[in-house]
Amino acid sequence: MTAGVTSKVIGSAGELLAHAYQMELEAQERYGYLADQMEMHNNADLAKLFRELARVEGIHAGDILEQMQGMQVPQINPLDYKWSGSESPEALDMGDMHYMMTPRQALLLALKAEQNAFEFFDHLLKSTDDEDTRRFAAEFAEEEQEHVELVLKELKKHPESDERTREDMDPPIQQE
Repeated sequence: MTAGVTSKVIGSAGELLAHAYQMELEAQERYGYLADQMEMHNNADLAKLFRELARVEGIHAGDILEQMQGMQVPQINPLDYKWSGSESPEALDMGDMHYMMTPRQALLLALKAEQNAFEFFDHLLKSTDDEDTRRFAAEFAEEEQEHVELVLKELKKHPESDERTREDMDPPIQQE
């Protein structure tokens, strides 16, 4: 099974909205962090892209809150979310982020997160019998596919041949 895709059943549209809302919040936070890293290392173009992705994720979170109005939406304990692992499928892997990463590496992290989110919703779309859940899953999968396409477009601006080995001018010193 692909990262983030779960075999656990999401039983209602309200439960799906709770999951989707958490996913958007985590993605917004991680994109903001990645934008901060890009700014710190004088990569204004990518910082701008990641700020825009964080903004869009925030808008999606707000849209989901509106969709929750009048619905039965469960409060879900963080350990009870129905995705594989402890973080949402769309969360950028913090372990793969580092201050020496290249623009391409940062974009590949974003691509992986967006693909995982798409696969999560697409899997749910194909596996649920609930019509409202299916409708929301289709909407969210389409949004995530748009994000995948945006990141792929940006990746074309940073081909592998542009990758340079970056030398750490201030490497850590081992303490004796």
